[in-house]
Amino acid sequence: MNPYAYVYRAALFPLWERLRNRPTLGRLQYLERTQYRSTDELVALQVAKLRQLLVHSAEQVPAYRARVAACGLSPAQLRDAADLRGLPLLTRQEVQRDPTAFTAAAGGGPLLTKSTSGTTGNPFRFSYSQDSDIWRQAVKLRAYGWAGYVPGMTTVHYWGPPAVAPTRKKALKLALDRGLRRETYIDCALQSEAELRKAVKRLRQLRPQALVGFTQATVELGRFILRQGLRDWPAMQVICGAERLFEKDRGVLERAFGLPGSVFETYGCREFMLIASECEAHDGLHQSMENLLVEIVDEKGQAVAPGQLGQVAITDLHNYGMPLIRYLTGDLAVAHKGSSRCACGRGLLRLSSLEGRQSDLLRGSDGQGIPGLVFNAIFASLGGKVEQFQAVQRRDGRIDLKVVPGPEFDDGVVEGLKSRLHPYLGQLPLSIRVVQSIPALPSGKRRYVVVEDARGAL
Repeated sequence: MNPYAYVYRAALFPLWERLRNRPTLGRLQYLERTQYRSTDELVALQVAKLRQLLVHSAEQVPAYRARVAACGLSPAQLRDAADLRGLPLLTRQEVQRDPTAFTAAAGGGPLLTKSTSGTTGNPFRFSYSQDSDIWRQAVKLRAYGWAGYVPGMTTVHYWGPPAVAPTRKKALKLALDRGLRRETYIDCALQSEAELRKAVKRLRQLRPQALVGFTQATVELGRFILRQGLRDWPAMQVICGAERLFEKDRGVLERAFGLPGSVFETYGCREFMLIASECEAHDGLHQSMENLLVEIVDEKGQAVAPGQLGQVAITDLHNYGMPLIRYLTGDLAVAHKGSSRCACGRGLLRLSSLEGRQSDLLRGSDGQGIPGLVFNAIFASLGGKVEQFQAVQRRDGRIDLKVVPGPEFDDGVVEGLKSRLHPYLGQLPLSIRVVQSIPALPSGKRRYVVVEDARGAL
């Protein structure tokens, strides 16, 4: 820990939080204790919080009053999370149609409002309570701590632009906040060669101890650094978020920025912030159990077995202002298989992997769905032959596949891909183009599998 980080963590941060009347550090200390409780104790803690949330929601939130009554659920008698499965899954579209129906009439306290980035073409505005925000910040600090991050250490955030431009007042507050925390933000959506060189220049100037970034944008920066031989800094801790981290990309990040074991994957979304995070054992992602209930479910809302792919449904246990209960994030994931505790000693449940988005389901020629993760699995096996890919299914069913060649690319790659994809794609027309780069979305994220909707929008 550098001297400033020590002073910030011990004095400036506690003072700043007291001035803002935020008990973030107390929550963090609580989380640092509870993470080592047994899984059974943590589940019991979740159920107690869930029971309180459901009682409140049935009394104060019109939509849940109707939902609870319709399924015959008795919130005060909730025994375990399995009792929740009678409650219908919640979609973004339902909340968008009538946000007031999901907002508490009383008891939620002052609300904060955010918007998703709208990378799927449909931004979503939602609200959450200030208490929920404090829990979110504490959960983030705990998880980043697993990666070796200490508040106040010099950190670069290679992050996308904000979903909504801040007001002048908020921009000034952000600048002060980031200055105190020694955080520098670089827009990862700008990835021309000139912008990549600017990012490298800032890294050389700042020599950060931690780098937090959109996963694939940071990988692209890392590839540029390795191709050009530009690394001249000591190892930093790398925390990836917003997108899936592929194993072949972990090595790129370790060589460009850190060293073996210094790269950590996180999973979150705007609606809930940090959902699960990798610890120093690098064996799955620990769920933020004290703050969220994470379910991996099938289309009917029933739990799938650990080790099987399912949809991610989240309940925020502390958002009493606009409760999102059994909310489908649109993501697909696999719960960790096996009952043994992680080698790190934490009792928090784990996700084994994130496997893409539900919207990545392609339409087969026979009407059956084709999981987009088919592409992920095939390209993961190609190693250094391919750096990036993007598969786009057009409205008429045809698939356009772009491939960025890697250092081991050869003439047989394209034909090999056609052969390996045929059993999955069947009669769907497939065209493969070798390109030098695949642009990121305006948000800075990259989508590997894209399905056009009825309007032709991606």
